[in-house]
Amino acid sequence: MTSERSTQEGQAGGGSTLRRLGTLLVGQGEAIAGTVYGTIIVLATITAGAAAFQDDLWRLCVVIAASVMVVWVAHVYSHGLGQSLHMRRRLTWSELMAIARREYAIPLAAVLPLTSLLLGATGILTGSTAVWLAVGIGVATLTLEGLSYARLERLNLTATIATVAVNLALGVTIVLLKALVAH
Repeated sequence: MTSERSTQEGQAGGGSTLRRLGTLLVGQGEAIAGTVYGTIIVLATITAGAAAFQDDLWRLCVVIAASVMVVWVAHVYSHGLGQSLHMRRRLTWSELMAIARREYAIPLAAVLPLTSLLLGATGILTGSTAVWLAVGIGVATLTLEGLSYARLERLNLTATIATVAVNLALGVTIVLLKALVAH
């Protein structure tokens, strides 16, 4: 009986770990904004860089990772600056780190698309497949974020469809730009 309970608790913990990982990568609650923002940055960078780096996905990965990290640092800095001015005092290190943790969804949004591109860079996927998979992951993430937001806000069906449509419109616009830039 005890070992059965331990096994069930271990499985529940594993499920909890997967759920937390999914939440980190796809975002929930406060992280929705950062995940959407990070995903749009990744999609835009893929769109801008895919043609230039189609034969060197390693460089595209570096460009995407660097872009996302620079934007994340700028985001943390600007939020910290704004909060400091609002509070009329310098932020403590722990207050700044709290902002950094809250905004960490921005770089986390790059993990799954970068994984796809790394699979292309290593030859496991073709370059074109890896790029389109990364774009698909980004569009799927935007869709999930729209659904998460709608659920969080308890939106009705019409508002849910509108929210998902806005997120998808962002993603599809970037995909169309990518297609136009590549051809």
